[in-house]
Amino acid sequence: MSEARGWVCDFLYGLSRMHPPATPDAHDDVLLVVTELASNAFAFAPGPFTLTLRTSMTGTVHVALTDTNPAEPRPRPVDLTGRGGLGWHLISALAEQTIIVPEAHGKTVHAFLPW
Repeated sequence: MSEARGWVCDFLYGLSRMHPPATPDAHDDVLLVVTELASNAFAFAPGPFTLTLRTSMTGTVHVALTDTNPAEPRPRPVDLTGRGGLGWHLISALAEQTIIVPEAHGKTVHAFLPW
């Protein structure tokens, strides 16, 4: 997961040099969504995952994570004792839109965040 975070930081650094974010939290929001998606893939998918980042001319960062678990993410009750349940709630709160697309051997979660 740290490898994915490093790659995302490099991507966002390059993006911010060409197109500065509209809000001071945009960088951290994208990084948090990627971290949550990667953590969920690592915890719940039996195989590797693929992460793709794109930008649009409209000031949006598109995060796509494909994993090998066909089950759609679902919100779980939040457990404040450290057992999770916050991830999908955070992703849904930070992303302007999320789309889950079934794949032949899993799914792809698409999250669109403001930049």
